[in-house]
Amino acid sequence: MTGYRADSFPNTRLRRMRRDEFSRRLMRETRLTVDALIYPIFVVEGRQQRQPIGSMPGIERLSVDELLRECESLLELRIPAIALFPVVAPERKSLDARESWNPGGIAQEAVRAVKKEFPTLGVITDVALDPFTTHGQDGLLDETGYVQNDLTVETLVRQARSHADAGADVVAPSDMMDGRVGAIRSAFETAGLTHTRILAYAAKYASSFYGPFREAVGSAKQLGRGSKDSYQMDPGNSDEALREVALDLAEGADMVMIKPGLPYLDIVRRVKDRFGVPTFVYQVSGEYAMIMAAAANGWIDERAVALETLVSIKRAGADGVLTYFAKRAAEWLKQ
Repeated sequence: MTGYRADSFPNTRLRRMRRDEFSRRLMRETRLTVDALIYPIFVVEGRQQRQPIGSMPGIERLSVDELLRECESLLELRIPAIALFPVVAPERKSLDARESWNPGGIAQEAVRAVKKEFPTLGVITDVALDPFTTHGQDGLLDETGYVQNDLTVETLVRQARSHADAGADVVAPSDMMDGRVGAIRSAFETAGLTHTRILAYAAKYASSFYGPFREAVGSAKQLGRGSKDSYQMDPGNSDEALREVALDLAEGADMVMIKPGLPYLDIVRRVKDRFGVPTFVYQVSGEYAMIMAAAANGWIDERAVALETLVSIKRAGADGVLTYFAKRAAEWLKQ
């Protein structure tokens, strides 16, 4: 070529490796597999119940018999675990949340049924009081309306113990009370429940992304215009998340959770880099609802965007993801 100069071309062309699918696959750094997926499921009383949730297209509240049918298909897709969230009838709600530790409650019944029929499917239970309180808060209130930490922890221990006794593989305290992981771990060890794991919602933010979930479990009406700012984390804080994680690990947590997902990927990365422990992310209801709404309007491709978000959560350092896309993602990954 006329006028050729050796320094007139880039020494490195990164696009060469992006040219073909085979080379893109060979150098891919983050891979999403079904092993990372946890499917959240809402459980209601009754039989043959599949109740659609308006703000979460494609997601339903299931009675236990329908839950078992769902679990059969999840096992066929090789999804390793489910996370159960009870929907409690209004007449069972109370100021002291006593239904939360009822051995015959809907959460406990669902755990026993799933573990009996599908013993290899991991079952994670939510340890929190908001579905069971008449006010929609995650704890017991004093006369001023403030959530009392230590009294709430006593109730959470009862709830967690009832889940473990029912056969839960993992209990996941999501309440953000101080000291609750240590109290639950101590109760488990005393009772000989040494194999029951604790997934601590260590960095759970006071987020505006939880709206559809509160509709799904029926706590939105009770909470009304109330906030959870006095116990869930301020969205502006990052260093505080590391302190929360350190405390939960010191108290005996086996795994930690960051919630929500996409708006907090910087927290996921910091936690994974600092502690190197099993780290999970909850891609919450608001994240799901936004993607589904945009897809319904034809503005985005549901499958492409959902999978991209899950890859980004994995890339940030998450080992597993609770996501309402879990079932569809598992099907897409098979194709």
